[in-house]
Amino acid sequence: MKILMVEDNKSVSEMMSMFFQKEAWDAHFAYDGNEAVEAFSVDPESWDIITLDLNLPGLDGMQVAQKIRELSKTVPIIMLTARDSESDQVLGLELGADDYVTKPFSPITLIARIKALHRRAELIDEQVEAAEENLQQAAENSDFDVQTTHFKLSSKTREAYLLDKPILDLTPKEFDLLKTLAKNPRQVFSREQLLELVWDYQYFGDERTVDAHIKKLRQKIEKVGPQVIQTVWGVGYKFDDSDAARE
Repeated sequence: MKILMVEDNKSVSEMMSMFFQKEAWDAHFAYDGNEAVEAFSVDPESWDIITLDLNLPGLDGMQVAQKIRELSKTVPIIMLTARDSESDQVLGLELGADDYVTKPFSPITLIARIKALHRRAELIDEQVEAAEENLQQAAENSDFDVQTTHFKLSSKTREAYLLDKPILDLTPKEFDLLKTLAKNPRQVFSREQLLELVWDYQYFGDERTVDAHIKKLRQKIEKVGPQVIQTVWGVGYKFDDSDAARE
């Protein structure tokens, strides 16, 4: 795995370097925002994952995340931040980060997050390859592997439709989250279950990651039709489009 760690604290970088070496990962380090963007832009497709500090000299972490997303829509980004405010974390996710870890953090926890995101990215790559091979067949209705009353989804083309209108600009995580909920309509999932199913976190997840992605997913759904992701207070979330045509 080839990792770009963007971190202005060299002692943190040196500590993580030892853990990366133990995993036999190819780790590169950038110590300010401009250096990070320059390193990434040389060959955006070569990177497997980015860990990105929020507080950086030059360009800050938010600006770096935006510029990386302009170059790559899919490279996984874990944001590292000493800030523990929900607004900063949600903003980071909305700007394109896939997850965040608050400082001080355990190196073992960060390694676990990296492995989980990398597994998900590999799975997505396999699905994209399959979609390219079966693009013609997926155009037919039978290739939608998730279908409910008013909703259909194709894992091959990674397309989703509500009331026959496409739900556009879904990120990989948003698509996987929607698929998990929709293939089990009206089943209630806790945040912990969604972290395990969508993010592959069993012990290291943060529930606010789920809430932030649900918020963005709902905004994109509402552009084409009624809201079909419902909150079950005190429990979690469920998908239900049974009354979608009435609204």
